[in-house]
Amino acid sequence: MNFLAHIYLSGDNEMLKIGNFMADSVRGNRYLEYSDDLRRGILLHRYIDTFTDAHPIYRKSKHRFHEKYGHYAGVIMDIVYDHFLAKNWNSYFDENLEIYAANFYSLLNENYDILTPKTQNLLPYMIDQNWLVQYASLEGLEIILFQMDYRTKHRVNMQEAIVEVRIFYTELETEFTLFFEELQLHCQQKLIELA
Repeated sequence: MNFLAHIYLSGDNEMLKIGNFMADSVRGNRYLEYSDDLRRGILLHRYIDTFTDAHPIYRKSKHRFHEKYGHYAGVIMDIVYDHFLAKNWNSYFDENLEIYAANFYSLLNENYDILTPKTQNLLPYMIDQNWLVQYASLEGLEIILFQMDYRTKHRVNMQEAIVEVRIFYTELETEFTLFFEELQLHCQQKLIELA
């Protein structure tokens, strides 16, 4: 799962959202250096990643991209699954996605000093290009794939994956919906355990 799903699965706790969002740039046991809620967010992020990577539905989706994109198939799949969450946002959340995204960007800016340096560097690009909302359209998805490809020094031309996304669109969306329903339930349980 990518940024939008991680934020959404954090629930209403703002610090937990921030921890979950910046978790990829917190290595090993460095999470112990953070406050309780940030720490819980980081641990939730790791749980989501582990659950996702091992899940048969996600693996089935990812397999469609593996031959052409290799290791980056997972990166592509995380972004594609965020596309389906953004596209169907009103099925999951009452607040408009544009407002939700703007509120999250404000939260990050208000807490800039607690963000990791990597997250601080990412933030202006994310806000300027409104990544969380961009996910919702196929055009936006293609732009984000291109930006990710740029960040990985054009190793596999990730933006070309939009071709496979269009070919397998219905199957991928069905797989996402089934997978995400299960992931939400597991995250709710995990948040209780982490409390």
